[in-house]
Amino acid sequence: MDSSRPLGDAPDRSYVRKLEQFARFAEPELKSIFAELALPPATVALDVGCGAGLATRWLREQLGNGHVVGIDLSLPHLKAAQAHHRPLVQADGGRPCFRAGTFDFIWACNTLNHLADPVEALRELRRLLGNGGRLALAQSGFLPDMFFAWDAPLEEAVRAACHRAYRERYGLELADTAGIRGLVRFMLEAGFASVSTRTHVVERLQPLRGADRDYLLHAIFEGAWGEKILPFLTPDESARLRRNCDPASPEYCLDRPDFHHVQTLTVCEGRIDLAT
Repeated sequence: MDSSRPLGDAPDRSYVRKLEQFARFAEPELKSIFAELALPPATVALDVGCGAGLATRWLREQLGNGHVVGIDLSLPHLKAAQAHHRPLVQADGGRPCFRAGTFDFIWACNTLNHLADPVEALRELRRLLGNGGRLALAQSGFLPDMFFAWDAPLEEAVRAACHRAYRERYGLELADTAGIRGLVRFMLEAGFASVSTRTHVVERLQPLRGADRDYLLHAIFEGAWGEKILPFLTPDESARLRRNCDPASPEYCLDRPDFHHVQTLTVCEGRIDLAT
């Protein structure tokens, strides 16, 4: 495996369906974040790890007459993104292929954890910003998600099992996955100034939208969890998980009137001082 890609990313690798499911699920929050950034209308922006291209399109729509370039390592991702946005460029987020000072703003959502050296990657992205430029990193899951408000022990067991399965799949240590929590340190070490953070709560109650159900069932219950975490659960925990996550079960959590899902999206922003 290329050490610069600890999660096995490659030009031919695709998980575009999961990326599109997350984007449609988090659409209200992403659009709100883009509005709160209050970027000038003529901003020239870069979306690093643009995936399915939906958020890239929403960023462009927020800018009005601004210009947004989306980059991704995966050719299948870029092919799917063409339905939502252009221009798109195949590029490694850790080694971007643009001239210094090209952009006013850079956005990267759930991208930095795919790179082995976050600080070096941020230095490279900093080089692409002009004076007064801004970079915003968004990362999910700094706080524990809530799926089963009525069964906290099951939720804790599933969380631990998911983390263990993830680390074993990619040959990672605990420090490898926990390190992404240091966004503020990464930004400071990369030379950004005026570093600030805000954590946005993504919260869902009944009635759930179709995009909510699609993301939770297919991307989480079947995708992130599925059979891969069962070896790390007790038989009782596995049975309870199936009852909560099987649409055919009378206990299916997405049909419960008291279903309450919470997750977080943390945005860390840094700037290029006009004097640097």
